[in-house]
Amino acid sequence: AWFRAIYAGDEPVGFVMLYMDANKATYHLWRFMIDQRFQGNGYGQKALELVIDYVRGLPNAKELSLSCVPAEGGPEPFYRKFGFIETGEWDDDEKVMSLKLSQL
Repeated sequence: AWFRAIYAGDEPVGFVMLYMDANKATYHLWRFMIDQRFQGNGYGQKALELVIDYVRGLPNAKELSLSCVPAEGGPEPFYRKFGFIETGEWDDDEKVMSLKLSQL
């Protein structure tokens, strides 16, 4: 796993963790969390932009997947703003979503 803390200045505000298998070109956002006290300040948006840019630069990266529990107030609309779409797959009770990464 690749994991990083998300900071606003010196203040930790969140956490991100990726599963990466360059041999299979598999990249999955395992965890993406912004502390409730810091939500709505743009930290999640900036952090996810950085994560997507990072994954785009990895070997054979064509897609970034994630899963989330569909629920009122859940993160699905946030991920949709970045272009993630439903794959039709489920991981237990979590809906799998995917973002196609263009190689420029």
